[in-house]
Amino acid sequence: MDARTNEVVASLAVDGEAEGLAINPAGTLVCITSENGNDVSMIDAPHNVVLKTIAVGQRPRDAAFSPDGSLLYVPGEADHSLSVIDVQSMTVIKTVKVPDEHSLPKGVAVSRDGRRIYVSTGHGGHVVAYDAKTFAVIANVAVGARPWGIALSPDSRYLYTANGPSNDVSVVDTESMTVIATVKVGNRPWGVATIAAAAH
Repeated sequence: MDARTNEVVASLAVDGEAEGLAINPAGTLVCITSENGNDVSMIDAPHNVVLKTIAVGQRPRDAAFSPDGSLLYVPGEADHSLSVIDVQSMTVIKTVKVPDEHSLPKGVAVSRDGRRIYVSTGHGGHVVAYDAKTFAVIANVAVGARPWGIALSPDSRYLYTANGPSNDVSVVDTESMTVIATVKVGNRPWGVATIAAAAH
């Protein structure tokens, strides 16, 4: 859609139940996750063309690019996975298991320096922090009930999780990896976003 005119400029076919969307930092590449297809479609944004469809874990619902745009991280909800895609070759280069047999990984976020990856575990009730180089688990933090959407503050100091059944947002200090606040919100929050404060 052209944001200036509110007109649809292209309509592209991807696999069924397209839910997650991520845009690379340069704004040139769009990723769409398909829950039914167990894949992601990589779209050339300037030319509105599907470049490739890449098989990932089962039931992918979210995705996030690394800050330099070289990697794409995609959780697989149904098989407890995290797929790592090399953007240049558009191939999966690593698949990591998300801990806890009760986990249903949904949300994913990457720190501003690209050194950490955070994944929400849905029914598992946790957020898992990975070292982006080794994929070792740095922390596995209990948050609210069924965390889905997650977001980092612009400086990556705080992580926020939207916890649907508990009707709240957990605030995690990413230095200590502890929950420092729980904020009550409206019913069934599933997503959360952050923005940088305007300078005064």
